[in-house]
Amino acid sequence: MTLLGTDRLSLRRLRDDDLDALASMNADPEVMRYILDGSVRDREQSAAGLRRMIRDWDVRGFGLFAVELRETGAVAGWVGLSVPEFLPEVLPAVEIGWRLDRGFWGHGYAAEAAAEVMRFGFETRDLDRIISIRHVDNARSARVMEKMGLSYVFRTVVPEHMQPVAVHALTREQYQARHRG
Repeated sequence: MTLLGTDRLSLRRLRDDDLDALASMNADPEVMRYILDGSVRDREQSAAGLRRMIRDWDVRGFGLFAVELRETGAVAGWVGLSVPEFLPEVLPAVEIGWRLDRGFWGHGYAAEAAAEVMRFGFETRDLDRIISIRHVDNARSARVMEKMGLSYVFRTVVPEHMQPVAVHALTREQYQARHRG
């Protein structure tokens, strides 16, 4: 079982009993506003997504982590690494992404958890480059990417939904330079 953590957060592999938290988050129009075509997901769609997220760990050796608050044990959402198959032009690539329940926005949890997952990607999984993809209007994700040192690379559209996205990236060398000393 892969476990990571920060002072405030525990990061662990997703499991079946995370469905309630994920389904609630995925049913919120504001949370889903910039995800793919902006549609909310019902419980069945969330369950299917959760099964894929759990399976990805076994196939790839990395995946998405549940983000739990150490103080309360509440599941705030997820942060992790995945292959962005929805955007073929960037492949091969590994993307860092996050989705938090709206009640947990504005506390720095996404950036804190993503920084730890990025460390895992570069230092434990020996990735050479990590990208992150956001809807061009998603200013919150842009700020998280900036805090993490990801640089804007280019703008494109997701073929399936024609949504405009910005691709950001960080190489292992850039990551190491940021974390020396």
